[in-house]
Amino acid sequence: MAGDRPERGTSVSTVLGRRLGGELLRMREARGMRQAQAAEALTASVPKVAKMERGLVPMRDPDIRALCHLYEMDDADTVGRLLGLAKLDRERRRAKGWWNEYPALRDMVEYVALEDAASAVRTWQQTIVPGLLQTADYARALAIGNGKWDDPAEVEPFVDSRLARQGRLVGDAPLQLRAVIHEGALRQLVGGRTVMRAQLSHLLEQAERPNIRLQVLPSSVGANPGMNCAFTIVSFDVSEAVDVVHMDTTSATVWLESESDATHHRWIFDRITRLGLAQRNSAEVIAGIRKEM
Repeated sequence: MAGDRPERGTSVSTVLGRRLGGELLRMREARGMRQAQAAEALTASVPKVAKMERGLVPMRDPDIRALCHLYEMDDADTVGRLLGLAKLDRERRRAKGWWNEYPALRDMVEYVALEDAASAVRTWQQTIVPGLLQTADYARALAIGNGKWDDPAEVEPFVDSRLARQGRLVGDAPLQLRAVIHEGALRQLVGGRTVMRAQLSHLLEQAERPNIRLQVLPSSVGANPGMNCAFTIVSFDVSEAVDVVHMDTTSATVWLESESDATHHRWIFDRITRLGLAQRNSAEVIAGIRKEM
């Protein structure tokens, strides 16, 4: 499922809720049942079942078990996977995360909430440095340059929120980040030469962290599977939780939530990493570009 802005109920993030509700919807339709039959099994109303299937309300474990039994899909693996998704979704809905303190995040709130819960992120970027690896000056130059903010006073809170996200890269259980950046993004003079020199130095420093793997895709590669769009794959430390794919376009935030979409983008990412330079060679390229500036 993809859309400009997902509907919200009481959730911090509806991505996992939509994934869970979508699976229950497919199971019901595969049995040829109506929402009224599901509602009867739960002793609930039809509107509540509709909200559950659209991912707008948290789901209780007994309800999931009852629906799986009704749809004759109550094998341990299926039930366990759905219960795992529901648990993670409930945790996200209850979360009072730091991101709620930053109105400047706007449409990024849902993504940041998921990033905070994630165990790993894989990101492919063609034109900019990934947000988790940006310096304050680089992020500020991007915000000013793209003209997104109506009020200039909103730029600094946005920069602060971008830096706050980077807290996930440190600590006892740091986010595992694997980033591939096109060489062209490293040569783009965002903020000017001084800002870019500092940004490139920051990339080299961050690449030394054991939880960060940074690769450069050289321009000499030419055509590649990732040319159509940059994207990020978010993974969770819950075996039952499916990866979700996030993409930003000029007019919408797009979520790809099916297993087939996740598999396809993992394949694309793997292809890009094989075309990219090894970490050591990537660091040499970054250092070389910094020296040129």
